[in-house]
Amino acid sequence: MKKIFAILLTLIICLNFSGCGDEADEGNVVYVYSWGDYLDPQTLEMFEEETGIKVVIDEFDTNENMYPRIVEGAIHYDVICPSDYMIQKMIANNLLQPLDFEKLPNAKKYIGEKFFQQSETFDPGNHYSVPYCWGTVGIMYDTTKIEEPVDSWTVLWNEKYKNEILMQDSSRDALMIPLKILGRSINETDELYLTQARDMLIKQKPLVQAYVVDEAKDKLISGEAAMGVVFSGEALQIMLENENMDFAVPKEGTNFWIDSWVIARDAENIDNAHKFIDFMCRPDIAVINFDYLGYSTPNTEVQELEEDEDYKNSTVAFPEPEVYENQETYKYLGNKMDRYYNRLWMQVKVD
Repeated sequence: MKKIFAILLTLIICLNFSGCGDEADEGNVVYVYSWGDYLDPQTLEMFEEETGIKVVIDEFDTNENMYPRIVEGAIHYDVICPSDYMIQKMIANNLLQPLDFEKLPNAKKYIGEKFFQQSETFDPGNHYSVPYCWGTVGIMYDTTKIEEPVDSWTVLWNEKYKNEILMQDSSRDALMIPLKILGRSINETDELYLTQARDMLIKQKPLVQAYVVDEAKDKLISGEAAMGVVFSGEALQIMLENENMDFAVPKEGTNFWIDSWVIARDAENIDNAHKFIDFMCRPDIAVINFDYLGYSTPNTEVQELEEDEDYKNSTVAFPEPEVYENQETYKYLGNKMDRYYNRLWMQVKVD
């Protein structure tokens, strides 16, 4: 869900999955489909060197763009990294296969229990997924421009900051904010409250500089906007590059998102897929990916291993326990409700 970086061109080792050389022909390969720039290339090289398994990686920018490609089945990916609610949708539509945790000793040992507990909301019994990254959604703001405390989503409706506000260009992340102001769940299905949330966003629209995805990070670092809705992993990077910026998780609550490793139903390299997932759960590998991404990790050993003091002591990356309170994880609400959320969001953007 979650924090989305600008897509790099895919790190595809082979231009065509059907002609990947002798190693692929012998099954000595694993096909990975993940968010853009979501793995340190160094860890992929280390995996290949240690296991002799070639990694072929393809990338997506949103869960919604990833999903139809899996449904079409033109390419048989082995490992995928969707977000919480999308994992629930893929389970419901029989697109994943259960994991063999006997082949995932690092996952069992080093992934924090509270993250498996949170994953129960979208993967009951934890049969299909292993958490990889997690975070919250909050407000990044310039302390030299914002006059009042930033502790509520309502600041995004303050007319003093007209043309200084960045909002996420995503139906769930956008509608989540007015829903929380209304005291409702981020998984609301009552059309009365959803239309109220839409109307609040339409009212806010004249104040918004832009609806963005990847551009939020650069705009906030450069000072082009005074505040923006961002994922916590982006917040850490922004704060390290612009000392005037700070991050707040509003008191009304927010989204607690988790991106997890899963194995596709049609995977052809199942043992290699398990080896890949377990390798990424190893603490020394997890800390490399954490340094590369800046996104919070569910790996319990990373903070102790982290050598960069800015990262090690970051309350964004390693928040106090109360940050977990009053947070919700997105759920798959069904195809009909998905379409309804998207329709409301389009009404906001075209109004």
